[in-house]
Amino acid sequence: MAKYRSLRSLAGVHAGVAILLAGSAGHVQAAPGKATVFQQIMTDAAREYQVPQEVLLGVSYQASWWEGNAGQPSTLGGYGPMHLTDTTAGKGYTNRPGEGPVDSTGTKDPAEHTLNTAAALIGVRPNVVRVDEKQNIRAGAALLASYQQEVTGARPKETGLWYAAVARYSQAGDQANAAAYADAVYTSIRTGLERTRRDGQHIVLPASPAVTPDEGALPKRHLRRGTRRPAQAECPKTLNCRFLPAAATNYQVASRPGNGIKINTIVIHDIEGSYQEGISIFRNPSSGVSAHYVMKTDGSETTQMVPTAGIAFQAGNYWVNMHSVGIEHEGFAAQGSSWFTPTTYQATAELVRYLAKRFEVPLDRQHIIGHDNVLPASAAGISGAHWDPGPYWDWKKFMSLLSPHGKHDSGKREHNHGTVRLGQAVTIIPGFRHNIQTVRVCNTTPTPSGEGWLTTDGGATTKCAPQTQPSNFLFVRTAPRHDAPLFPDPTIHSDGSPGSDRIDDWGSTIVGGQQFVVADQKGEWTAIWYTGQKVWFHNPQGRNTKLAPFARIVRPKDGRATLPLYSTAYPQPNEYPSGLTPSVQKPLDVYTFPHGEAYVSTVPPQHANDFFKATPTRPETVVTGSDTYDVIQYNHRLALVNHKDTQ
Repeated sequence: MAKYRSLRSLAGVHAGVAILLAGSAGHVQAAPGKATVFQQIMTDAAREYQVPQEVLLGVSYQASWWEGNAGQPSTLGGYGPMHLTDTTAGKGYTNRPGEGPVDSTGTKDPAEHTLNTAAALIGVRPNVVRVDEKQNIRAGAALLASYQQEVTGARPKETGLWYAAVARYSQAGDQANAAAYADAVYTSIRTGLERTRRDGQHIVLPASPAVTPDEGALPKRHLRRGTRRPAQAECPKTLNCRFLPAAATNYQVASRPGNGIKINTIVIHDIEGSYQEGISIFRNPSSGVSAHYVMKTDGSETTQMVPTAGIAFQAGNYWVNMHSVGIEHEGFAAQGSSWFTPTTYQATAELVRYLAKRFEVPLDRQHIIGHDNVLPASAAGISGAHWDPGPYWDWKKFMSLLSPHGKHDSGKREHNHGTVRLGQAVTIIPGFRHNIQTVRVCNTTPTPSGEGWLTTDGGATTKCAPQTQPSNFLFVRTAPRHDAPLFPDPTIHSDGSPGSDRIDDWGSTIVGGQQFVVADQKGEWTAIWYTGQKVWFHNPQGRNTKLAPFARIVRPKDGRATLPLYSTAYPQPNEYPSGLTPSVQKPLDVYTFPHGEAYVSTVPPQHANDFFKATPTRPETVVTGSDTYDVIQYNHRLALVNHKDTQ
């Protein structure tokens, strides 16, 4: 996902998708005197530029859900109800590395600068078209009309004859995706729509079931042929699965793995809301987030929203998104035990086994991960990184469903737990049912009366409340004793304060299935290398670990004092072809990998690469660099280190 920040909800601390959409899950009361202003502007613009009103309304809904977003750009640099694009630096839109498209800022592709073209058509300054909804709608109508002129040389009254112009408005680079956009608009026209905007205006697009789109006009656009979205969901036959596309602005069309980008990771999320809320968010063009799949908690329904070939904005790190499939779950991380039911695990396991077989993803915890295992693309985002599915996702149960016979990925059984020795790799196995941990759930949303705070069960209490439940994690401490301070992640505790037992303080925990290298052993306590330091966890008789004899351990090469760490693996700037803007490959200065430490790495090392979506002037492009990177279990989250620096 893109645009991830730590948010809170009335049900507890937000861990997954932010519920952003007032009016998206249910209508709000229309404000008196305002209900028809937007609709009247649409009517006037349609008449002025001779565009059928239902076409203009349908395009605007597909582009923005009829929202202006207060003049702020979308993740694709689109402005206003007509989503007119301007990705020019310094115009309010800034490229967000790792949080959406990385090939936008500074390019000269016309698809990324429709705002200036549209503004010129109506003789209004671009700055006005960005923020003024009326002028934005007029400019969008004029642009749509100009596309229709290109196709037919006229502006016909018949709604169906505007199909190719609508496809052109999508700015898609191939026939398949231009047609998918136009199909969505014409489906809305035929079935009808109504929605209440965030400002209270209630908009209606009456159903026109007799409209027949002129799909034959599309080849006149001379677009490249491409792979169409799946007509049916990509799911195992055992699941009740449907395909309902996310908004086109919330993911990137791609052709993975055929384009050379390997899918090697599956990311487990929770929505921090209901099944329908999650679907609604991903359908909203303004949200900037999506996932490939949304799972209902009772296992009765699965909705695929992004083709597996496409790149969903789901993990808060674009490079991770490039190589992964994201699965969202109905529920709240702080209430996980009441949302993640046996049918949840069973249905998700069936989907994961299906995906893993298709894409050859190893069924281990280095490749089947939680969103809480993903580092954001930049150091600035780490302190607020999402931590779903949280401490109550039963990794032991889930992984057993993926590998019923309990075999190691290599096919060899891992050794049983017991005494561990310095330098050995171990797998963390706290179990779940008998691993009872206490955390504090701290809510930041006051009750409607302003008294107290809302706990995860909806009752009024103090700001923070303890919660004791079976859990998937162990606390890590700065010394081998129960009263030692919890380890403080330097991004979460930049003020030097100790780690905490807050449910969202992921930096003080290790989770079942993670693998680390033993750094020391004292009595009932085991130390591991973690976040560039030695941390301790309670491990009597080695009951919380088992040996991982087939793990790959990496250390700094001789002569290297400290290695830089990364959360992405992009090529070097000089490896990008002319005309493509390099993504920033910058070390995470807050973290280090000192000489003398060791971490467990997945195999094989990952190639540096980057992706650029297709546009009308360029096919989709994959850039592969010469460097390779080791993905290491650095702390609660995965990090990357340049392979040439390790041994």
